[in-house]
Amino acid sequence: MKLKPVPEPPAEFAFVERAQRAVPLVPGDEDDCCARLLRRLDLPSRDVARTWLTFLRALELAAETPSGFRRTDVEPTVAGCRAALLDRVFAAAAVHDALDTDDPRTVDDVFAAVRETVPAWERHKHATRWESVWHDRVADLLGWLTLLGAADRVADDPPQYVRR
Repeated sequence: MKLKPVPEPPAEFAFVERAQRAVPLVPGDEDDCCARLLRRLDLPSRDVARTWLTFLRALELAAETPSGFRRTDVEPTVAGCRAALLDRVFAAAAVHDALDTDDPRTVDDVFAAVRETVPAWERHKHATRWESVWHDRVADLLGWLTLLGAADRVADDPPQYVRR
């Protein structure tokens, strides 16, 4: 199963480690887990905390059990998170594949390459702004690919990326 929510990438990988430690060892319900993430990570909203909780599940750093959410025993590593991102996060592999060219790609270039992979239900869910929602999602995925060593940002204005 591929999970969709992707938070804005942090400035450093240590934040991912802190996020995993914020998830309880003893399963707790979603509200409790989100409250812990909000408190311990100083996140701006419950929605951002919920996105992080789902994303940690995708990275296999948290799990949903019948009793609630809990931290896994998986040690967060850049390589492990990169593999989980590419395998378990919707559109991450497509964004990574879009960088498989000789020239650096902008967010606009990558979005144009993957826009046909956006499911119809997502286009209807965000009917008037689906392109901007998914453009932002592609930008976040590029940030994660960079943080996790699967891509490099080679220019800043506009940001341009290459595949590693």
